Amino acid sequence: MTVKTVEWKDGRVVMLDQRLLPHREIYRVCRDYQQVAAAIRDMVIRGAPAIGVAAAMGVALGALKAPAKSFDRDFEKILAVLGKTRPTAVNLFWALNRMRQVYSDNRGRGVDAVKLALKDEAQKIHREDIAANKLIGKNGAGLLRNARQIMTHCNAGALATAGYGTALGVIRALKDSGREFEVFVNETRPFLQGARLTAWELKKEKIPATLITDNMAGYLMQKGKVDAVVVGCDRVAANGDVANKIGTYTLAVLARRHGIPFFVAGPTSSIDVNCASGKDIPIEQRDGREVSHIFGKALAPKGMRVFNPAFDVTSQDLITAIITEKGVIHPPYQQNIRNHVGN
Repeated sequence: MTVKTVEWKDGRVVMLDQRLLPHREIYRVCRDYQQVAAAIRDMVIRGAPAIGVAAAMGVALGALKAPAKSFDRDFEKILAVLGKTRPTAVNLFWALNRMRQVYSDNRGRGVDAVKLALKDEAQKIHREDIAANKLIGKNGAGLLRNARQIMTHCNAGALATAGYGTALGVIRALKDSGREFEVFVNETRPFLQGARLTAWELKKEKIPATLITDNMAGYLMQKGKVDAVVVGCDRVAANGDVANKIGTYTLAVLARRHGIPFFVAGPTSSIDVNCASGKDIPIEQRDGREVSHIFGKALAPKGMRVFNPAFDVTSQDLITAIITEKGVIHPPYQQNIRNHVGN
């Protein structure tokens, strides 16, 4: 993908406004950390790895503008504001913790040294994410080498990361290996990340794809039209439970019912060893207008109550394997995740 999801440019954070895709490619320029926080919260940028990268850049941007006399106090405020944007994606907190560690390691060298170190770390996180995604693709392609019909949910592509993608990274690597296949893209209500973003990416990559509504997935599985399901993740608990975009759990149950392998792809930064199980993962509740309206047009009666959790949790027993940049994690997850993260 030549399109850049997020980048550091001329002392600013520039990101593609994903709310406007596929119809318009507009880049937003964030000149302070508050604008970065708003962009994460309002889903200008989304996808767990991309959120982590953007948050790191937001910290660096805020630090560069913080005056020396209030630097320490301002730094804590920057972390607090960014930390409140999206509670489910653990990559956000992973990135913020890395930036805090850089601050601690360099504070004794003076404010200017800390600012430079934070900027360098944010750009390092950006580079590392792209490299990790390419390894995820390589590690996952072998698992899908015999699949001719692959289903995916939400968007776990270049747009959800610093580049290349996790679940779509696996699909890209599979294409590069010379395999022929097609992808069924779930539209992913209510924010339509599949219809707007994944379909857009696959079309740009010239990968054969078919868009379906979320409630068509079971029908296709029943008809033998799906060989494998691969999705991304926003947080993996220590026991292997996975939080991902709402509707993922439904797909996993359907896949199990039809004997279809269900793969999760994500960097090790998405693994939260301090979270015992999916029951401990906070689930973000979003504005009901995302359900009751599409592109500003009301679909439901005025005043209708709306329930809009952004994520659900898929229990580890429904997951065939978890693919990371370090390799593939198979059951039993409790022990194997611990060993994997420790490597």
